[in-house]
Amino acid sequence: MTADTVETRGATGAAHWAPGDQVLWRYRANGRDRIHICRPVTVVQDTDELLAVWLAADTRCVKPRLADGTEIHHEPLSTRYTKPRALAQCRWLGTGVLKLARPADPWSVWLFWDRGWRFRNWYVNLEEPRVRWSGGVDSEDHFLDIAVYPDRSWEWKDEDEFAQAQRAGLMPPRQAARVRSAGLRRAGHHGVDGPVPGRLGGLAPGPELAGTRASGGLAPHAGPSEVACPLKSTWTSNVGSSSATLLRQETIKRNSRTKYGI
Repeated sequence: MTADTVETRGATGAAHWAPGDQVLWRYRANGRDRIHICRPVTVVQDTDELLAVWLAADTRCVKPRLADGTEIHHEPLSTRYTKPRALAQCRWLGTGVLKLARPADPWSVWLFWDRGWRFRNWYVNLEEPRVRWSGGVDSEDHFLDIAVYPDRSWEWKDEDEFAQAQRAGLMPPRQAARVRSAGLRRAGHHGVDGPVPGRLGGLAPGPELAGTRASGGLAPHAGPSEVACPLKSTWTSNVGSSSATLLRQETIKRNSRTKYGI
């Protein structure tokens, strides 16, 4: 933790990022005080109540990998959390993800689309409430997640990893109970609007967001870059079918010198 970190819990009055700003969404390694996941994202909205960011397809990210080069999900569950790890660069696959988070919530909600911008599902990523710093937000993943589908049915995800993390000593019993309780609390609120912070009825990015990719965040001293960020979304009202433009389309040219910070 450095001097430029600020807890986002109740951080009313804290400086907000502007739409189009490029920041890092990072996760600490469980049981260790180091970052092992880093994803450059573009800010869609940042207020006291809600942070919304866009993670574009093909964005260059950092993820953990076993020291021998094996992908984490290919390692047998029994040794997945005990073998030595290293960091590796990767590309984010798919059509892109809209991430939504309220400051004090122990989860963030991710919205996924299939190709052609057909909405697929919400994904509730159970995690520590995010800590804000000058270049982004940091959290720690809690292994257990929830998928909620357009028909409002839902299911637990990664229960096997959640159980194995407890056996490996990465998730103490009391913390595990709090995590599952938070998941049940969130799942119980999925209702007619899905489990979306801020009671968003729908936030559809549209195809112009497909090329909005944050850059310059992975090198220790990234060079200047000119980034075009057309951001346009539609916010569908909870009360009726009326909608308003959340963000106007804009092109942002900026010099990006973002320190990676791992």
